[in-house]
Amino acid sequence: MSNTEPWLAAVGDNCIDEIGAKPDEGARFHPSVRLAGGNAVNVAVQAQILGLPSTYFGAVGRDDNGDIIARELHRNGVDTSFLVRRSKPTSVTQVHVTDKGERIIALEDFGACAGYRPSEASFERLLEAAHIHIGWLDDGGALKRRLKAAGCSLSQDLSVNNAPEHLTPDALDIAFCSQPGSPQAAEALGKGLLEKGADLVVVTRGAEGASVISPSRSLHLPAEPISPVDTTGAGDSFIAGFLVARLQGADDAEAAKAGIRRASATCLHEGGFPQRSE
Repeated sequence: MSNTEPWLAAVGDNCIDEIGAKPDEGARFHPSVRLAGGNAVNVAVQAQILGLPSTYFGAVGRDDNGDIIARELHRNGVDTSFLVRRSKPTSVTQVHVTDKGERIIALEDFGACAGYRPSEASFERLLEAAHIHIGWLDDGGALKRRLKAAGCSLSQDLSVNNAPEHLTPDALDIAFCSQPGSPQAAEALGKGLLEKGADLVVVTRGAEGASVISPSRSLHLPAEPISPVDTTGAGDSFIAGFLVARLQGADDAEAAKAGIRRASATCLHEGGFPQRSE
């Protein structure tokens, strides 16, 4: 990409989604499908698919799963110049599928993602991005505060980590989160995050739609009526659609509609983006 072309940076988590039926008691889990994913990876790939050049900053292991992540990023045109290989296994998420098709996360092993920190060379490159999105990153918010002090445009998904010390909304231009349910519940959540320092809050509500909460107003938009094949990565795809639209000049309502369209498209195939399953 040229030095003047706007681009998106996605920092943090990746994983291999191992999807399979719940095993019998005491039996070993055997995945039927292995797909590349993770919030930051999905956002980077989806942004690239939508035409916005993207670069991924994160770590995988020196193993077959790491090869899958690297391959899918490269295949979709994402810049992997700052992808790090570590002597730890690549992150894995095991997902059980119920008889009704519901997906239940049974195990998350963050592997090589745990403890990842961008190098100084990576940090200098991040300063050149039009926008930086952070996924799961266990640094207590240190990176985003340093980037904010440097004047960067930042967002983070606050629904990908249960450890509150890593998910404070301060320093964020946009705080993304997920809470299925009513607009009223989303608005209460959004106002709470605004009070804690976020400039704008976007709440995805699953099949109910999405809400955008700012200090001056709240917007609530319905989801598109679809019959989903797989909802994995739908929220990540929403984030990519929202960010790309915003960077192209859309207002909050149009950006949310773009996010909803992207999330709906993702629900019609397996995984967070189209890929060859392992």
